[in-house]
This record gives sequence, C-alpha cells and structure tokens, in this order.
Amino acid sequence: MPEFRFDPFSPENDADPFPAYKILRDEYPAFWCEEAGMWVYSRYDDILNALNDWETYSSAKGNLVSELPGRAGATLGTTDPPRHDRLRALIQKAVTKKALTHLEEPIREICRTHLAALKGQKSFDFVADYSSNVTVDLLFSLFALPKEDHAEVRKNAVLMAQTDAKTRQKGPEHLAAYQWIMAYADKLVAERRKAPGDDLLSDFITAEIDGEKLLDQEIRNTIGTLLMAGIESLSGFMSVMALNLADYPEARRALVADPKGIPDAIEESLRFNTSAQRFRRCLTKDVTAHGVTMKAGDFVMLAYGAGNRDERRYPDPDRFDITRKPKGHLGFGGGVHACLGTQIARLTCAIAFTEFLAVFPDFTRVEETLPWVPSSNFRSPSKLVLTVT
Repeated sequence: MPEFRFDPFSPENDADPFPAYKILRDEYPAFWCEEAGMWVYSRYDDILNALNDWETYSSAKGNLVSELPGRAGATLGTTDPPRHDRLRALIQKAVTKKALTHLEEPIREICRTHLAALKGQKSFDFVADYSSNVTVDLLFSLFALPKEDHAEVRKNAVLMAQTDAKTRQKGPEHLAAYQWIMAYADKLVAERRKAPGDDLLSDFITAEIDGEKLLDQEIRNTIGTLLMAGIESLSGFMSVMALNLADYPEARRALVADPKGIPDAIEESLRFNTSAQRFRRCLTKDVTAHGVTMKAGDFVMLAYGAGNRDERRYPDPDRFDITRKPKGHLGFGGGVHACLGTQIARLTCAIAFTEFLAVFPDFTRVEETLPWVPSSNFRSPSKLVLTVT
C-alpha cells in the first residue's frame, strides 16, 4: 500500500480536498506534511484547542502558510497578546464606530447596481461580474478611496493573497503586489492625516484608548490586511456560497421561497465549504498529540476546512444542510484571532444573496471542472460562470 501523502498545494487538493481531509482526521490527526514543512491538525477539537491556546500556538511568526516578508509580528493576525489585544481594541473601536445599520443601504445599492448590469444576460462570471465588484466597491466606500484606483487596488490585493500556481510560494509578482499595497496605504495615511474625513481610515487615525493611538505602520498594515481579506477572502466566501447553491438546487429553491433562511445558509456554507481553508501557528514549546511529539519552533497548519467536516463535531458532515445551524464552525477562525470583520462579512453576504436570488432565482454552473485561486490559505473558484433562466 503506498504511503499516504497530503499535498495542500496540489491542483487535486484545490479541486476536492475533502477525501484527503477525512484520511487525515481518521488516521493521521497530527500529520507531518513534507510539502509544507509543517504539522497538520485536521480534527475540530485539536484546531479549536490550538486557536484558544495562543501561548503555545503563537501567531507572531506569521499566520499564512506561505508568509509575506515583513508581515509576521506586524499585523493583527500575526501578533500575540498583549500587543494583539491593544491592536484589536483600537481597530475594533474604529470599526464599531461605523454602525452596521448604516451600512445596509449602501451595500444594497452596490449590489443592485451590479445586478442591473447583469439583467438580460444569459450567463456571466459570478466572481468577476458580481462578488468581486461588490466587495471592492464596499471597501472603497468604507475607506473613501478614489474610484480611479479601483482596478489597480483590486489587482494587487488579489495577487498578494495568492501564491505561485506550481510552487505555492510567494513569487516576484506577489511580493511586488504586497509592496504596492503597502506603499499605497502609506500614501493614504499621509493624505488623511492632512485632511481627515468621515471614513474608516480616518477613524483608524483618530481611534484612541487611554491616550494611546495606532501608529502609522500599524494603520498601514491593517489597511493592507483588510484590503486582502475584504477583496479576496470575502469575494471568495461569496463565490463558494454561489457554487454551493448551484450544486444544491433544492437549497437554492428553499432560499428563493423564504429569504429569511439566508443567514443560516451562510453559516452552513462557511462550515461545509469554507474559503478559509488553512492557517498556521508556531509552537512555543514541545507538544505531544496523537502519539507524536512536535518540537518548539515547529509550524502547525490548522486545516479549518477539515475541522468543519469532522463527524466528531457535526453529524453527517458531508451533507449541505441549510437548516443545520452549525454553531462554532471554523469559517472565521476562532480564539483571540477570530476574524474581526465577521459582522460586516455576514451582513454583506446576506444582502448580496437576498438581492441576487430575487433577480436570478434559477441558475446552473457552466463548467464541470472549475479553475481555483492558487493559494496556500484560501480555496475559492477564480471563475464561476453561471447560466440563468
């Protein structure tokens, strides 16, 4: 019998990682992945325990499987308490200043604008023509960015989240995109300091707790992270949900008949087929788990996508059930590093699909074999052509 291998960077894994995830969970719950050079946790409880134990499973050496240079220890997702707590509190203060109720109508208007452009078309690419447009427009509205920068920001934010299609490491084009985003963020911070406005970036600059404010470098890194997460991750999350509804038409028809079920469907989509598949941590001490000893300094890959399909946590986990209400899923991570933008992401997705299904209640996907975004962390279709009736 051939030796089991798990290659998180392979096209086969992009297409369908779930059979390999089940083998990992059942037979190799603490697995040394030669291709990634790190251990892999695939069971829900192991991943959740690691997320909750930041002192042992540190983020300070980077949380991306293929990390960007200079990012580790400099962002909210790559710091540990107490520095992490300070950053999170200041960023949270700025984010919560924008009440979610005030975002509902702007998000709805953005969705309707892009849907109006699609009406009458027999087919279109959900990613390029809807989900990516919605997320980019939302971020530009929140940060009050100039419309003429739309295409360049979108291109570089998507690139910095990706990896080389073959090596799955950051190539020259990805590093250049990251540097472009950082330089762009520096320019924005300098401009807002001179002329603050009613936008999230200005709120980052003015946010203050006990006389302490965010440093320019911290604001720059936060902007870069939010652009990457907001444009690539949120768009991917929406695209995967559209894929799920195309593959499970009975679920789609149920939501068309009763849109009030969309929030629960979003949670099940995040569990069943999350776009956030894998993130890493670094051990601060030796850990023994499932009969193997992992050494201090080793990296551990937390396979959220595997944990979300763990039958030890969720009965019949390979079934897409929009009535499931999967509490505690790992679609937004967990512990001190749980995604800060969950409320905005959920709100955006709920409005986007309420509007989309009202216009396009019946659709199928054109391509049986999908192209996937090359990424060590995220899994979403780079193109999703839908035919509508």
